[in-house]
Amino acid sequence: MTIRKDTYESIDLRIISFFKKTYIPVARISIFLVFFWFGLIKILGLSPASPLAEALTEKTVGMQYFDTFFIVLAVLECVIGLLFLFPKMTRVVIPLLLFHMVIVCSPLVLVPEYTWQLPFVPTLEGQYIIKNAVVVAVAIGIAASTRPLTRK
Repeated sequence: MTIRKDTYESIDLRIISFFKKTYIPVARISIFLVFFWFGLIKILGLSPASPLAEALTEKTVGMQYFDTFFIVLAVLECVIGLLFLFPKMTRVVIPLLLFHMVIVCSPLVLVPEYTWQLPFVPTLEGQYIIKNAVVVAVAIGIAASTRPLTRK
């Protein structure tokens, strides 16, 4: 049994249409889950990222600020996650996400002993940080789907 070329094309178009309809909602929910969940476990004191965050804090602003900064960062993560659920908040959440990314990616440079085993060989923590490139790419896709501002 052979399937005609137009049948393949029809199936392909339906699959593409499905992904176009579902990409943005799925992307928003995914970012919400990651940010809210990871922020919440920080707030609850259960995050495995605490030692890395302590090293970064010690290297930058000093350990006397660790508790405050860690909670602020955790709350910021939860807020970013929640804001991604609301399309009208995209223009607010994208700059917050980029600010957050600067902070959470900085250990790659500021505390490399925690993030690199060898040159170009990240530790598990380093891999966790580098995967943020995917988060940024998804956020760019969401931002690209935002309706332009119009003058009335």
